[in-house]
Amino acid sequence: MYDVIVVGARCAGSPAAMLLARAGYRVLLLDKARFPRDKLSTHYLHQPGVAKLGQWGVLDAVVATGCPPIDGIVYQVEDVRLEGCSWGVDGYRTAYAPRRHRLDPVLADAAVAAGVEFRQGCQVEGLLSDGDRVAGVRVKTAQGRFEERARLVIGADGMRSTVAALTGARTMVEDAPRSCVYFSYFEDLPATFEVYQRPRRLVGTVPTNDGRTLVGAYFPQAEFERIRGDAMTAYLDSVRTTAPEVHERMRSATRAERLYGTGDQRNFFRQAAGPGWVLLGDAGYHKDSIGNSGITDAFLQVQMLVDRIGADLGDPVRLDAALARFGEDRDEHFTGVYHGTLRAAELEIQPERVTMLRAIAGRQDLVDHYFSTLSGACEIDDFYTDDLFDALALA
Repeated sequence: MYDVIVVGARCAGSPAAMLLARAGYRVLLLDKARFPRDKLSTHYLHQPGVAKLGQWGVLDAVVATGCPPIDGIVYQVEDVRLEGCSWGVDGYRTAYAPRRHRLDPVLADAAVAAGVEFRQGCQVEGLLSDGDRVAGVRVKTAQGRFEERARLVIGADGMRSTVAALTGARTMVEDAPRSCVYFSYFEDLPATFEVYQRPRRLVGTVPTNDGRTLVGAYFPQAEFERIRGDAMTAYLDSVRTTAPEVHERMRSATRAERLYGTGDQRNFFRQAAGPGWVLLGDAGYHKDSIGNSGITDAFLQVQMLVDRIGADLGDPVRLDAALARFGEDRDEHFTGVYHGTLRAAELEIQPERVTMLRAIAGRQDLVDHYFSTLSGACEIDDFYTDDLFDALALA
C-alpha cells in the first residue's frame, strides 16, 4: 500500500513524487517509457521555473548536463526590436532550455534520491476503486500485469492522459488548435532566446544542450495540411522571410537533426481532481506551445498541489478538499496565461501592441519589465504603470 502513485515521470510527475516523498509519504512513480528518452518540447524554462528547480535543490544537476545559461532575449516585430532580459525570481535571473532526454532523467533521479520507488516500462491499463474512490492502478509490463494500491493516484501522463480517460475527467474548457510548428536543431549557430514575428508567421531560436540551437517556425493551424506536404520548404522559407538574420547565420551552421513538427496543439482545461485522483501538468491543462511555458507551468502546479496536500493525505475528506482547492488555484492562476497564449497563437499583429512596443523600445527598464510579464516573473497588471503611460504619450 502506497500513499501516492504517480503516473508519468516527466516534468510534472517526478517533481511531485520527489516533494511528496520528502514530506514523508511512500510514493510509487510509474512511466511507460524507459529513460533517457526525448520528446517534442520547446525546452525553455522561464525564471519562475528555474527558481523552483533552485528551491528544490535540482538546478545544479540540470546545469551540469551542459545546458547553457540564457541571459538575454531578442524580440522583433515589424520594425520594432527589443533586447533585454526578464527580472529574476528569488535571485534566479538566468533562463535555461534543457533537452528533455537530459532534463527528465535528472528529475526522476531526484525523485529516487528522495526515496521514491521508480518503475519504468509500465503502462497503466486500469484503475482500482474503493466505492466511488480511485484506490490504485492496474499496470502492464514486459514481465506481466500487476496491481498497486494507494490513497492518491496522480495522473501526470501528458496531454493524452490515460488517467484522465479512465477517471472520466470532464473537459471544462476547450478551444480549437491555433497554430502548428516545425523545428530542427543546428550546430555552430550562435543565438540567444530570440523571437521574430510578421503576420501569420513566428520564428524563434533557443540554445540548448550539446552546442545545438533549436530553430522553430510557427504557422496558422489552417495551413497545416498544406505545409506538411513539403514541410522543409515551408520551414526554411518562413525563417528566411521572418528572421533573415537567423537565416543568414544558418548558412554557416550544420543541421544536426531531422525536421520535427506537430499540428496537435490542443487547448483545454480538464477537471482537476476527484475522489482519490488528481491531474497534474499537461494531463489537466494544456495550451499551444508558442508561449514556451509548459515546463514552467508544470513546476508551478506541482508546488501548488504539494502545498495544498500538506499533512492531509491520510484523511479522505480533508484530502478531497485539498484537491478541490488545488483545482481552484490552478484555474485562477493559469486562466489568464491560457487566454494570452491563445491570442499569441493566432499569429496576428495588433497595431496597438506594436504602438506599445515602439513606445517602450527606448526604455530598458520598461523592456525588461515587459519581458518579465511574459516570463511570469511579475503580473501583467503591474506592467501598466505611470512610466508606461508616459512613454505611450510621448510616442
